[in-house]
Amino acid sequence: MGAAIAEFKRAGMAEADVGAIVTAAGVAHGTFFFHFPTKEHVLLELEQREEQRIAKQYTQFLKKPHSLEEGLREAMRLVVGLERRLGGVLFKDFLALHFSQTRPPAQDSQEHPVISGVAREIELAQQQGEVAADVNPWNSAVFFLLGFYALLITTNDWPTRDALLEDYVVRTMRSLSP
Repeated sequence: MGAAIAEFKRAGMAEADVGAIVTAAGVAHGTFFFHFPTKEHVLLELEQREEQRIAKQYTQFLKKPHSLEEGLREAMRLVVGLERRLGGVLFKDFLALHFSQTRPPAQDSQEHPVISGVAREIELAQQQGEVAADVNPWNSAVFFLLGFYALLITTNDWPTRDALLEDYVVRTMRSLSP
């Protein structure tokens, strides 16, 4: 897995060389395909690991007193941390696979814990009267994260990216207000 991730960071998933991966891992060529039927399966496993890691960190944050805005910012901070760990090339491949129509099916068809966490935050704020009663928390969490992911992959080299992400949070909060 580590050798595959290193090669994906270097070349991107499409251009990654399975020969280089197995050489770096010190295994036979067939061993790679025994564990991962396709290169996409490597990313799928990475996605599951990283989503669980982010969800665990997010859950810890949510145990402390915070506002909805702080909760949204924390979700963003954790995903930006993932982007930094993976690097721009692999992060784009990671998100592309996440939204791909040819994505291999997940083995355990779990719900998306990050979306669920953000949706719970919106729902709690709604119960406290801080979010409009007609807001659908699940849909709003999906809209928020989809927009955020789109901004990350399309503005990663913009000098104004941080200001754009800041504005995105402000506008999201405004759209949820009663």
